[in-house]
Amino acid sequence: MTQDPEMPATRAALARVQAQAAAREIRITLHGQDEMLDESIALQEVLDAIEVGQILEDYPDHRRGPCCLVHGITRAGRQLHVVCTTAQPVLVIITVYEPKPPKWVTPTQRRPRT
Repeated sequence: MTQDPEMPATRAALARVQAQAAAREIRITLHGQDEMLDESIALQEVLDAIEVGQILEDYPDHRRGPCCLVHGITRAGRQLHVVCTTAQPVLVIITVYEPKPPKWVTPTQRRPRT
């Protein structure tokens, strides 16, 4: 579900995610670690992207609990997507990847499903 970044709940979720990332209260799933290795994404890049990120999609019924898709840009200008929890005591990073075609038209616009 696409999120309006101006909605109070979205702003609160993003603030929580950013605070947990800044405090390094994080855990990365094995899948997330694998994706980071496959795409040569460093932890600092993930933290940079979250720091300036915006929530693109909300997944309230995810099997790991409420989650979201954060889009952010690293200090080096790399576009990243981070799927992470929004309501856990520790920020669980589920996966990280660079948004690319064919799934993504732009880093913030998903290709319509046919």
